[in-house]
Order: sequence, then structure tokens, then C-alpha cells
Amino acid sequence: MTSKFTELAIDCADPNGLARFWCSVLGYEVQDEDDGIVTIGSPMAPEGKNHLGPVPPTLTFAHVPEGKTVKNRLHLDVNPTDREQDEEVRRLLDLGARHADVGQGDQSWVVLADPEGNEFCVLADRRP
Repeated sequence: MTSKFTELAIDCADPNGLARFWCSVLGYEVQDEDDGIVTIGSPMAPEGKNHLGPVPPTLTFAHVPEGKTVKNRLHLDVNPTDREQDEEVRRLLDLGARHADVGQGDQSWVVLADPEGNEFCVLADRRP
């Protein structure tokens, strides 16, 4: 028997704002909202945790009083599905992301930060 990855919890200052940003990035929708916690997930897998096989993980944003202070120890990688990497980077910048330098040097991926400074990478390969 194994476990499956179903959810990533993210501490933040503005759960609603960060949830809206990531819904736009991933094509997700708000699945639950309660007392400073917002959960978003894929509309293609509404059964989520109850499904026996692999599912797209949900993201849960929880309000915390302290701000982010250092580089993430864990980050998301995203792949553009219907456009090239440079077009996707422009779209994400328009949504409120910004370029981030974590010492990556010259790589095939682009490091961005979400509106609260959480780093994530936009990979070069398009994967449906």
C-alpha cells in the first residue's frame, strides 16, 4: 500500500488573493473557503481525495501572521500546455508574478515568484 499526494498547504498573508492568483495560473477553482483557509483544485477532479487513483493535488492557503523570510525549501514547477514558455511567463507576469533570482544561473526554466514572494519555476517543455 502507498500514499498519494493530494494536497499542498501554503502559509500566506492573503489566502483569498493568493488563491485567485493560483486559480488563474493553473485553471483551478475554489473548492472550499472557511475561516482564513482557502482550498483550490482542478475542476476536472472534483472527487479529489476520495478517488482511488492519482489526482491533481489541491492547494490550501492558510493565513499566518508572519511573512516569508527566506527562499522556499519546496516549490512548484509549472508547464505551459497551450503556448511556449516565454508566452506563459508573460501571462504569469501579467497576473502578478515577478522574476526571482535564487542563484539558478542560466537554465532552461524561468524562476518567478507569486504575489507573496513564493518562488516557482516555469519549465520549457509543453505538456498537456
